[in-house]
Amino acid sequence: MSSVDVRELALKHALINAVRFNGKADVKAVVSKIFADRPELRASARQVVEVVREVVDYVNSLTLEEQRRILEERWPEALEVKRPTETRRGDVESLPELPDADRLSKLALRFAPNPDFYLHLGSARPAIVNYAYKLKYAARGKEAKFILRFEDTDPRTKRPMPEAYDAIREDLRWLEVKWDDEYIQSDRMNIYYDHARRIIELGGAYVVAKGSGCEPEDWKRLKLEGKPCSTRLAEASVNLELFDRMLEGRFNEGEAVVAIKTDLSSPDPSIRDWVAFRVIDTHRYPHPRVGDKYIVWPTYNFAVAVDDHLMGITHVLRAQEHRVNTVKQYYVFKAFGWEQPYTIHFGRLRVEGLKLSKSILKKLNLARDDVTLPTLAGLRNRGITPEAIWRLILFVGIKETDATITLSNLYAYNRQVIEPIANRYMFVRDPVRLRLIGVNGPIKAKLPMHPSYPERGFRFIEVKDVVYIQRNDVKVGVLIRLMGLGNIKITKVNGESAEAEFLGQDIEEARRAEAPIIQWAPPNAVETEVTVPVDVGKVNRDRGLAEPAVAGLEVGTVMQFIRYGFVKLTGVEGGMVKLVYVHD
Repeated sequence: MSSVDVRELALKHALINAVRFNGKADVKAVVSKIFADRPELRASARQVVEVVREVVDYVNSLTLEEQRRILEERWPEALEVKRPTETRRGDVESLPELPDADRLSKLALRFAPNPDFYLHLGSARPAIVNYAYKLKYAARGKEAKFILRFEDTDPRTKRPMPEAYDAIREDLRWLEVKWDDEYIQSDRMNIYYDHARRIIELGGAYVVAKGSGCEPEDWKRLKLEGKPCSTRLAEASVNLELFDRMLEGRFNEGEAVVAIKTDLSSPDPSIRDWVAFRVIDTHRYPHPRVGDKYIVWPTYNFAVAVDDHLMGITHVLRAQEHRVNTVKQYYVFKAFGWEQPYTIHFGRLRVEGLKLSKSILKKLNLARDDVTLPTLAGLRNRGITPEAIWRLILFVGIKETDATITLSNLYAYNRQVIEPIANRYMFVRDPVRLRLIGVNGPIKAKLPMHPSYPERGFRFIEVKDVVYIQRNDVKVGVLIRLMGLGNIKITKVNGESAEAEFLGQDIEEARRAEAPIIQWAPPNAVETEVTVPVDVGKVNRDRGLAEPAVAGLEVGTVMQFIRYGFVKLTGVEGGMVKLVYVHD
């Protein structure tokens, strides 16, 4: 195999590894994949490693988007979903039918996040549910589309985060939510301005402005009284001129708005002639994408109504708190003579004991992928799988009532996914050195990689007369089975060490005595630290010893520490193996 071919193979596996682990490829992991593909290259291991180092340095210098683009162009098969889609499709089919879905020739649904924060478990719900409906009907041969729309038209009070756009895309890809079209509202300002003029011409909106005869403070008072302001009754030409003056920068913040004509007798004051456009001082509050290019910005309800129509959205699935917004948007659709999409409101998703509020999470000022956070990046970093989140969200469904779940529900679904793939290893927390008395020569333990999958093979650990066990397993005079190794009875304890009589390797004897079976670590065990999330921003750290094989695993590997729980390998630093606790 030529050096060019080796470099190509290295590039492929480095890109796959980098995309899988947030943009950073690992030399050791790439080398292992190459040798697995081409065992004959082991004879040239030194040269292969040198090539891999160069390629990994190059790949790690790229952004995650660039890595993904190259992989899609060169090796698209590497990005194909290899997950239990049959199970997921069954869940998708269990969703209730959408209103009039059979009558419509095509369907269009959307996920429309505000990029003012990262996606979390709660915001994953509308993304998954809307995309699931696209899959449900597309599988039946119906033309169905799923749109990603960034709603970023409030640079002052809901200021977009520049990094959130790509972060949201990355999170959706991880969830395997694939969008057909993408829009960013801050790129569509002229479209909103055109529609503002049209709705004014149609008599569906008017301008409230300082010096216009309809002063902003008077307008607010009159609305509460259910009375019209003067410009509400004025000719469209008067309001169009005022709107042009807004665009020219003739008004400061708070001095002019465009209002939608609704029902001034509505029992809900917020619905009465609500604001469709307002002036924002973008010199003080520049938009992260378009800076101070615009000073007149559409409000959420106007931009959403226009976009839902222009993008052909047929069904809107969103949370109950948007009910009043659905009513407000009705007046835009009515003024233009458009058909309003079917809207389904579902209850809030509450996770017991977990903070899902964006405002609360923002104040914590933690990294997006902090393992204590319920952000999708944090859950991913911790070892939660997209399948688990899908199964949880589809189980909750789109009921109108609020749904309360526990983290145990999420862990149960995640356990279904990772239990079959997580190999078993031994970890001893708070270790005590145990000397075995009566051992004649080295003894060897034979341990299955996974008890349910013997075809994965076994690992063998040889010891002489010393092992380590957990302090809380030290019980004098009790018959104990060292997993895969033999039977012992502890005879003496002295602080950090103990002695035990070795009673042989007969497992039947241990079974007859109903002896507890405990994990242990050999003398050449590796120092290990497990980070255990306990609350948002808070962790505990369990230190101990793990069997040596753990240090050689690929970063990101999820495994089960016997009698401890599922863990994910995050790295090896200064000889210390570091992992994060996933769940029990």
